[in-house]
Amino acid sequence: MQKMLLLDAYALIFRSYYAFINRPIKNSKGQNTSAIYGFTASLDEVLRKENPDFIAVVFDYPGPTFRNKLFPAYKANRQKTPEDIKISVPYIKRVLEGFNISVLEIEGFEADDVIGTLAKMSEKAGFKVLMMTPDKDYGQLVSDNILMVKPAKKSSDAEILGPAEIMNLYSIQDPLQVTDILALWGDTSDNIPGAPGIGEKTARELIGKYHTIENLFGHLHELRGKQKESIESNKDQIILSKKLATIEVNVPVDIDIDELKRKPMDMEKLKKVFDELEFRTLSARILSKPKAPLTQQGVLFQDEPVNDTIKAHNDFKSL
Repeated sequence: MQKMLLLDAYALIFRSYYAFINRPIKNSKGQNTSAIYGFTASLDEVLRKENPDFIAVVFDYPGPTFRNKLFPAYKANRQKTPEDIKISVPYIKRVLEGFNISVLEIEGFEADDVIGTLAKMSEKAGFKVLMMTPDKDYGQLVSDNILMVKPAKKSSDAEILGPAEIMNLYSIQDPLQVTDILALWGDTSDNIPGAPGIGEKTARELIGKYHTIENLFGHLHELRGKQKESIESNKDQIILSKKLATIEVNVPVDIDIDELKRKPMDMEKLKKVFDELEFRTLSARILSKPKAPLTQQGVLFQDEPVNDTIKAHNDFKSL
């Protein structure tokens, strides 16, 4: 079975940037390269470990999406993107160009939706699909042949989550019920309101028992007190929250899957951008031939540091 790897660009970029927020990686020009370095190291690691046959990196479209039309306050609580990340994105796209990896962004949709659509398309075409992201929303997409790859944390290796892991994590019977949990729980990072006073634990218990919010609405007489009051008086908001939390899997992606076939790297382009960024050790590791697979699982930044600045991070085992 051929393997498709899909990466959520901004989720990984932000994660890389904030992993070094207290001790940012800077080159001799004073440029903060934390996001670029972390993203590139993550990409190199997953390529070595998973060795996919097909690959794409998906960016959020820089503008309103269909969710903003449904709910103008969607993501309105987010702070402005740090200037260092804005400066980093063009460099990351140059790195991806050097890796010869397709970059996708579709007007009106988020990366989640494009990845969800590609994942389902690829599954139907007979692929095993890996979605690399730390975003919990993706749990609704998993199946026997669509898996989540959550990047390594400082204290643990990368996690691969399939249906069993998602169902166990949320105490549910079907990964699709992740949307029902989020409908009640909400999501503060995306400003999805949910039901006031209903947290993760209660949402899991209610969906574990009633399976969907629609079925829950039919059994409100079984609830008591503030819990009943909150759900009964916020039905429309809960329904809206489920729509906002549901990943669209029918995005008009105008691409043939064969266009995502993994291609050889462009060594000259990579060397040029790595030299510019002063990624000396990372450059030596990625551009060396032959490229051996990693022997250890899911641990980033365990090599020698890229330059003297990064030596301060030699106790930082992973993102």
